[in-house]
Amino acid sequence: MNPPNGFSQHAVACITSRTEGRVLQDQQVKKAGGAMRKEAGDSRVLALEDHPDIESFLNDTLRFPPDEIKPNMKIKSVTPKPPRKPRLARASSLDEKSWRRRRVFRTSQENLIDPNETSSSNGSLQESSLSPPSRSRVALNGAQGSLHTLQNASEPNPYGKNKGSSSDSEKQVSEVPSASAGLMKGKESSGSKPRLSKITPPRPLPPLELSVASHVLRTANRIDSDYMDYQHSSQSRFERLSSSLSDTRLHNSEMVCDSCSTDSMKSTFSLLTPLRAKDVRNRSYLEGSLLASGALLGAEELSRYFPDRSIGIFVATWNMQGRKELPENLDDFLFPSDPDYAQDMYVIGVQEGCPDRREWEIRLQETLGPHYVMLYSAAHGVLYMSVFLRRDLIWFCSEVEYATVTTRIVSQIKTKGALGICFTFFGTSFLFITSHFTSGDGKVYERILDYNKTIQALALPKNVPDTNPYRSSPSDVTTRFDEVFWFGDFNFRLNKDRESVDSILNQHLEKDMSKLLQYDQLVKEMNDGAIFIGFQEAAIHFRPSYKFDIGQDSYDTTSKQRTPSYTDRVIYRSRHKDDIHAVKYSSCSVVKTSDHRPVYGLFRVKVRPGRDNIPLAAGQFDRELYLIGIKRRITRELQKRQELKDQKSSRVCTVS
Repeated sequence: MNPPNGFSQHAVACITSRTEGRVLQDQQVKKAGGAMRKEAGDSRVLALEDHPDIESFLNDTLRFPPDEIKPNMKIKSVTPKPPRKPRLARASSLDEKSWRRRRVFRTSQENLIDPNETSSSNGSLQESSLSPPSRSRVALNGAQGSLHTLQNASEPNPYGKNKGSSSDSEKQVSEVPSASAGLMKGKESSGSKPRLSKITPPRPLPPLELSVASHVLRTANRIDSDYMDYQHSSQSRFERLSSSLSDTRLHNSEMVCDSCSTDSMKSTFSLLTPLRAKDVRNRSYLEGSLLASGALLGAEELSRYFPDRSIGIFVATWNMQGRKELPENLDDFLFPSDPDYAQDMYVIGVQEGCPDRREWEIRLQETLGPHYVMLYSAAHGVLYMSVFLRRDLIWFCSEVEYATVTTRIVSQIKTKGALGICFTFFGTSFLFITSHFTSGDGKVYERILDYNKTIQALALPKNVPDTNPYRSSPSDVTTRFDEVFWFGDFNFRLNKDRESVDSILNQHLEKDMSKLLQYDQLVKEMNDGAIFIGFQEAAIHFRPSYKFDIGQDSYDTTSKQRTPSYTDRVIYRSRHKDDIHAVKYSSCSVVKTSDHRPVYGLFRVKVRPGRDNIPLAAGQFDRELYLIGIKRRITRELQKRQELKDQKSSRVCTVS
């Protein structure tokens, strides 16, 4: 059993010696009290009258023999003189005073004691203390609370050391003046670990989210490697590991909020990367070239928008059969359900287009929405082609050029031929060709002639320089561009009768169309090298796109009984191997306003950096079409809401 609180080892020894001596003299008692005051010093005051359990302690702990204790023996209480105030070795320094002013102690007893022992060293020491506070307290320079904390922290457990140790008691007074300096360094004089309160951020941590729609543009607004210290600065405002001149000014002026997302925090008022003054002042002889850091079409800008250096392209072809009626909804056509993100570029070619070409383009703009603008559109008779691009990317395109070829003998009849549009995006040149070849089941040779005439007569490029003239051929336009997409109604048929084709389609082939493709004319001619040299086509997993009954899913039920065929195709070629990757190749079965089904392909195309010396489009697009399409989009949405509201208000309840 431990001795009662307030007793030191020396006090117990004195009481034991007096009991064994059986004679207690007043002089010995005074001498023992003086020795206790001398050894205990100022750290404690021994008051025997405050501890009524002295007799139980003597009987239980010391266990005196009953024959040695006289019944009339009395033990006199000893009241030592009050201890002297300790002498401070030096006055508190200015650093200590400022530290004490910054240190805020809560007056509530609940806040002083931390149940998790993480709030402060004072609280944890008070919690672990078993003895009540002594009568005598020391106050120095008016800072009673601070010195009280230091005094309690410097007191060791009186019964945790060796018995009879007087050196520990003598050290307590000498260590009081340096206790504050020890706490400032985070260490207590007694050796216990300091426990300080946790520092919680004043605001919740910023959420991490990606809000960019395009798959390849999701990291377009990322923080560059030179500005990675934004993440550290947004989490802590106490220190900065590294900083640039631009972001330091932003944080010092308190224009950057901590609650902003680190993915979008690049400037005070925009998503643009802050420019350092030294970078703007820098003069380089490489300015505007491929290796320049500030080139508009250079590698740095390309990597900022496309870290993987690939762009998503949607290419579609549709023979509209010259019908005036347009589909009510083009969402299923332009935004297939499989990919999660919209593409960066949309190229749509039309054969036998509707009479109102402008209305068709407005419908495309209305469907694509405000995130896209029409970079260019061209027509050759009833051949239409429209190129839509994300509005963020129009600054990286060269001037757009186009050319046409008529394959009919009478050139005034422009129903058969080809239309080509070309431009350079960053450092990669693109060529898009839409064609309508000669129709007829057995006219394979005529269709090959249409192809040869197109590659020889299509005069492109005109002003935009060739990115690799050493690999170009003057007799083939497709060799003068890095990436080529050729799509349209090629009119190649299946060399099989209608009954045999129907029997194969009724076998529920699902996605395996190899039984039909073995009769396909285009596949045979491409394998023989007679047409589309160097081109390739993605695997076909859809039913033939021709010829349907208008508004129906059944093939031709008229007296002609035309054989279903893959007349509408999308093929591609590239100067560099594996530059074009086909993601999806299918047809849109929802659009039924023509006897052809639209056919589209989704592609991932590699893009390379370029030079700024090419003629640029300077961000030009069809602004009038953009405004009309957006206005139409808003008006249509308001009409839907009004119709829904009218339906709810027109309901009539009848009671029978």
